[in-house]
Amino acid sequence: MVKAYAQEHIYRHPWERVTSASWRKFADPENKRTLSHILEVDTLNRKLDPESGKLFTTRAITIHTPGPWFVRKIVGQEICHCVESTVVDGLSRSMQLTTRNISLQKFIEVEEKIRYDPHPDNPIGWTICKQETSIRIKPLSALASMAEKIEQRCVEKFQQNSAKGREVMERMCKYLEAESAGISF
Repeated sequence: MVKAYAQEHIYRHPWERVTSASWRKFADPENKRTLSHILEVDTLNRKLDPESGKLFTTRAITIHTPGPWFVRKIVGQEICHCVESTVVDGLSRSMQLTTRNISLQKFIEVEEKIRYDPHPDNPIGWTICKQETSIRIKPLSALASMAEKIEQRCVEKFQQNSAKGREVMERMCKYLEAESAGISF
């Protein structure tokens, strides 16, 4: 069984500011409380393709094991390692992020896709964020009867974390807006 959900959010900020905030959201110390499920983020690779002008980045992200506390007890691990692949196309003003877990795959598979594009109604001033997440608990004898319930709890936790991420992105956008205007906090 796979649980999936999709959501959209409109940032009332230009694409350049929103994508800058996306890069900086994990590094800002003020965001660590809000994004407490994120333990560490490391850039593994960054490459600018000279022909297409696209920026390709791979980051390793270490998080608390997703889902409710009892999932951590069942799998016996408190942390989960993920890989985020990002493609930024400055010409078409598109940023696409795909994040997958690389640990705990015998128990759970999570894939999150986020895309930032200029909003069609206001391409200069607004950015639309489209997020799709799929969660699959692998049926093990100990989890088979609970897999659907665990998937639903994981979805709920991911939705809560998504809301926290949007809150951080909004805060970072306002910070960047003030920074570009020469205002300090």
